Amino acid sequence: MTRFSDGSAGDANYGVIGAGYARIRQPDPRIAAQILDALGEAQTVLNVGAGAGSYEPVDRTVTAVEPSASMRAQRPDWLAEAIDATSEALPFADNSFDASMASVTVHQWPNLEAGLGEMRRVTTGPVVILTFDPTPPVHWWLMDYAPELFAVEGKRMPELARIAAALGSATEIRTVLVPRDSTDGFVQAYFARPEGLLDPEVRRATSAWSFLEPEVIERFEQHLGDDLASGAWDSRYGAIRDTTEFDVGMRLVIGR
Repeated sequence: MTRFSDGSAGDANYGVIGAGYARIRQPDPRIAAQILDALGEAQTVLNVGAGAGSYEPVDRTVTAVEPSASMRAQRPDWLAEAIDATSEALPFADNSFDASMASVTVHQWPNLEAGLGEMRRVTTGPVVILTFDPTPPVHWWLMDYAPELFAVEGKRMPELARIAAALGSATEIRTVLVPRDSTDGFVQAYFARPEGLLDPEVRRATSAWSFLEPEVIERFEQHLGDDLASGAWDSRYGAIRDTTEFDVGMRLVIGR
């Protein structure tokens, strides 16, 4: 397992790309509501790969696990301090929590099955995984401007069926539609706000960009910037600005 200097475990070094993450990746309340619904009546919740604390319930007792020191340092004061540990070796006894969750993190885990098995071991109730389908459900404009980004994500994001199989037979997969004005600034959330992706700070808050070559980033910025300035983008794709919510492939996988 790769461990970077700040403790990041996986393929991305959050000691480098994690600065400012908490500011861009503010949890969206509409997405949060769906996670809370999936957690059910659980009062004790484990959050694995917790990062800066996005989507952690504030009305339950939450234990957070996060290996990256950079991400732990960005957790707000009202959240509990995260434990330095990884998904493959959770430092808890069997059946310690009513529910567990992992929010857009499983693609970072070196051993998916081991991590999900650990979550199942320490959890008596639902195991809730927020992730993305590696195959986008529809073709949309960003795939034309940055196909390399989707090639990277397609290789990193585990298949939904693989997650479901690791969680057991009683598993449900729910579609999470992303609001046009999402406060969570992951890359797909800008489907109707293309100007936002010209901001390097916004891009830095989605790890996939860090795997692209500088010339690819430069081409993307030039192409999108020119098309927005000329009106070519709006002429071809502008109708999506009126779309209030969009299926970008975000999914909740719930193991019961």
